[in-house]
Amino acid sequence: MYLIVGLGNPDKQYEKTFHNMGYIAVGDVAEILGAKFKKKECEAMIAEAYAGGEKIIIARPLTYMNNSGRAVKQLMSKYKITQENLLVIYDDYDLPKGKVRIRANGSAGTHNGMRSIIGETGLKDFARIRIGIRDEEVNIPIINYVLAEVKKEDYELFASACHKAGEAAAEFAKGLDIEKVMCKYN
Repeated sequence: MYLIVGLGNPDKQYEKTFHNMGYIAVGDVAEILGAKFKKKECEAMIAEAYAGGEKIIIARPLTYMNNSGRAVKQLMSKYKITQENLLVIYDDYDLPKGKVRIRANGSAGTHNGMRSIIGETGLKDFARIRIGIRDEEVNIPIINYVLAEVKKEDYELFASACHKAGEAAAEFAKGLDIEKVMCKYN
């Protein structure tokens, strides 16, 4: 069984912000795997899919970004997910806009949602897909930037990055080793 988590904020006002790249990308994962978000449990909206005989839980935590770890911990416990079968997709200010980077493990970096997940679960050796959001031309505090709406002229770039992240996550959920996913999509 796999757990694919997209980080974001649940309110409509955050829908088109940089901080919701994870939410958008897991929407692509669900579409690729033929699933729909229609169930609320463990402080998350979830979609369920099956691939290669494995159940795949696709989740959007409803806890807001800074408390994402609560939902992830609950889902991992309920579904007995190991860190080897967990993948988290999120925005990353440390990467240039539109870049997609996949890693088998790592630290939270500057991301509060990842800091929450690592803090709540005590784990850091799980796969993650980072979607770069940094725009060198914008010079405002990070907290204001991540909660700003994506500019219309950048929408296609971010939609493409989220779709690429979604494709990579779907392949991981279908059983492709994370190292092979990294080679194919990084």
